[in-house]
Amino acid sequence: MLEEIRIGSLGVIDSSTLELGPGLTVITGETGAGKTMIVTALGLLLGGRADSGAVRSGAKTARVEGVVRVGDLAAFAAAVEEAGGEVEDDRVVLARNVSSEGRSRAFVGGAAVPVSSLAELAEPLVAVHGQSDQHRLLQQRAQRDALDRFGGAKTAKLVAAYGDLFRRLEATERELEEVVATARERAREADLLRFGLGEIEAVSPEPGEDATLAAEETRLGFADTLRTAAEQAREALSSDQDNPDALATTSAARTLLDGVREHDSEAGELADRLAEITYLLSDVAADVASYASRVDTDPARLATVSERRAALTALTRKYGDTIDEVLAWSEQSARRLLDLDNTDERIEQLRAEQQQLRTELAHAADALSTARSTSAKKLAQQVSAELTLLAMPHAQLTISVVQHEVPAAEAGSATARGPLKVGQRWLRFAPSGIDEVEFLLAANTGSDPRPLNKGASGGELSRVMLALEVALAGTSPVPTFVFDEVDAGVGGAAAVEVGRRLAQLARNAQVLVVTHLPQVAAYADRHVVVEKSHDGTVTSSGLTVLDPEARERELSRMLAGLADSDTALAHARELLDVAQPARALG
Repeated sequence: MLEEIRIGSLGVIDSSTLELGPGLTVITGETGAGKTMIVTALGLLLGGRADSGAVRSGAKTARVEGVVRVGDLAAFAAAVEEAGGEVEDDRVVLARNVSSEGRSRAFVGGAAVPVSSLAELAEPLVAVHGQSDQHRLLQQRAQRDALDRFGGAKTAKLVAAYGDLFRRLEATERELEEVVATARERAREADLLRFGLGEIEAVSPEPGEDATLAAEETRLGFADTLRTAAEQAREALSSDQDNPDALATTSAARTLLDGVREHDSEAGELADRLAEITYLLSDVAADVASYASRVDTDPARLATVSERRAALTALTRKYGDTIDEVLAWSEQSARRLLDLDNTDERIEQLRAEQQQLRTELAHAADALSTARSTSAKKLAQQVSAELTLLAMPHAQLTISVVQHEVPAAEAGSATARGPLKVGQRWLRFAPSGIDEVEFLLAANTGSDPRPLNKGASGGELSRVMLALEVALAGTSPVPTFVFDEVDAGVGGAAAVEVGRRLAQLARNAQVLVVTHLPQVAAYADRHVVVEKSHDGTVTSSGLTVLDPEARERELSRMLAGLADSDTALAHARELLDVAQPARALG
């Protein structure tokens, strides 16, 4: 719900704040005072087209801010946070700046966003009905959604069931198209995989075998060098020829220090450490000797290892950098080959699923279409009855629910992306169903029903929108409605009915109305007047919420053009008394 609108340097409004609340708020004022600037400001907050001509003369920038109380609007709050904005104290500030050069900037919850994002975020918040606005319910999609909401829980369940089946069918047909279109490529891929798997199976590599054989080949190729180095190392550690060696030298040093142990304990500690080194050298000498005896030249084994490595290298050139990668490729390719070999079977399975889903979807579409047709008759009757009370006694609303049929010769069989057979007819279908929903209006007796945007004048269209919103009250997800000059061309008893219907709508939503009729203004829970002021050179307007006494004077002015006329004041009090029981907030 909108709690507050702040307007700066927009049109004739210099700087004003409009505090809003639940129920019905009316805005009145003399012609030219700037009432429509309120609607213009709302249009900017909703992401509408910015007009630099709306910037107040002498100002560089016009700014509009709106404070939205989130309340139950969880989806809106989540969208704000996703856009980078913040929700503080359960409230979000929307803002729009328009420069005199035509530049426009938008803000949501303190974050700068593209104007298109502001429009997308704000669209579910407010429905504006004005003679020059792009009406939400003039769009066929919105008309279909409104009809579905009017149908209640039963229709909602049918819509959900149809939508689920449609998505499943779409996914199945997309996969079927892909499998059929790529059958030849899949066959070629399968042959390549078989060849590769055959090569790997012929070699039968073991995990890590390439690294193991590489080490073994190096050792066999340098066997003589390794053996010579090991024998010389063993001789240096422990000589068989009575040559000086490390073991003898270390033993001699140990003996010398051990002989003076009794004179200095530190010498004894050094002797003990040399003893440890002697033992280590003895062990290492034995290990080196053992290694030298095991190193042997084996030309036959070397040839076998080299040949095996060549076979493994042929695999790593094609299927992976290492044998482990080659084995991983083999495992993945085996699974892929199993899938490719089942192509024909998969095609048949998908076709069976497609046929089953199309049958179920046809039943769901038929049930949804029947429910819509029933709701269309009821909604049309209710709206037509409302129009009679709104000074359009001869107007009749018709809601067309039709399907687009495709000739059987063109439809053929149920192929992917093709039409849907419902009963004996082939029909086009979409995510929303098989129906094209359109609201048609016959404004006068004997006239043919025409689409809403073609069959009514601006004032008539506003009343049609009001009648629709009243009929849909309680089902509409939009929390705020704005009507600009909804009472154009209306007077007398019809004007009273317009006010009563607006009050009725305000019981379920926040309603903001710009009006020039006192009969409508009397039903308001909050009355705001736009007043002009002059400083000698510039005209500006401000917004004032009226107290009961000021409200009587404003209604008197609207009735007779005289704010202090006793007769007009009496008439104003009478209007307020008559309207009081019907007001949304009592």
